[in-house]
Amino acid sequence: MDKEKRILLETVDGFGAKIIAVWGDFILDEYLYGTTRRVSREAPVLILSYQKKDFSLGGAGNSVLNLKALGARPLPIGIVGADGPGDQVIGLLRSQNIPTRYIRRMKAYETPVKTRILAGEENTRKQQILRIDKESRVPRDGKFKQHLSSFLREARREADALLISDYHYQTVEESIFSNVLPFWTRARRPVTVDSRFRLLRFKGATAATPNEPEAEAALQLELGDDVPRLKRAGSLLLKKLQARALLITRGSRGMALFEKRRPPFLIPVHGTTDIVDVTGAGDTVISVFTLALACGASFRIAMKLANYAGGLAVMKKGTATVTAEELKGVISSEIG
Repeated sequence: MDKEKRILLETVDGFGAKIIAVWGDFILDEYLYGTTRRVSREAPVLILSYQKKDFSLGGAGNSVLNLKALGARPLPIGIVGADGPGDQVIGLLRSQNIPTRYIRRMKAYETPVKTRILAGEENTRKQQILRIDKESRVPRDGKFKQHLSSFLREARREADALLISDYHYQTVEESIFSNVLPFWTRARRPVTVDSRFRLLRFKGATAATPNEPEAEAALQLELGDDVPRLKRAGSLLLKKLQARALLITRGSRGMALFEKRRPPFLIPVHGTTDIVDVTGAGDTVISVFTLALACGASFRIAMKLANYAGGLAVMKKGTATVTAEELKGVISSEIG
């Protein structure tokens, strides 16, 4: 068997033994399904004939579900409101036998909800026609910091890595990050960060996994298709982050890995560029990347596994997860 193939497969086999703490913004994803046959007389809009409603975990919750699907044991850490959507988030976690002891309920906070409305003819695949976001920010108070800091210190004793999923609802607070990071780094636990708008606020993590637009926003420049420009920008961002590695996901153009004292490493996207749905693909990438690091894999091996997983995720409709068996199947078929 090819040496790299063996390492990749052995790494995936190790996923089931790992506990990964996930600190971030937990969001309730709501899906409303219906059929459309006519236009309203009141306004030039479609009339949706309601069929059903489904709920799923979004934000950091999607990383939790990905870790669970990959065979690992996720340990969610965060805040939800003392409201109906918060009840739904807790219920969805418990239905998957995922512990909720590090999820705090907060009366002054409303759990974020993203409602997607999908419509189509009776026997056709439903298409998303509208998304409604109900957003809130976690209030700042002493008890908030105290509880999360305590949770993160306690979780470090049992978890093999910390995955940070920041969707900008302020569950991930910079001062808490700075206070608890040394506890994780001294214990040689990888800390990975995926931050939607505040990437440079979380310096010193093991690695970060921004997509290209997030990297551009952090550096306030456009990368485009210019590979030399990408390499210079990635090296600069790695330096600013004071991280050991930076993985930039580039959609249909693949991934770029930057490491200290090593040249940039670029790989093409796995699979076809005819993507079905990118929703939640970044959560799949950081979940696999973090798990691989927790198993002791190199950054390049972790990147390759994340690339395979991302290629599988974007071929599925909606916010999807990837299983360890699917990942091993791709590795076996792609590498001789």
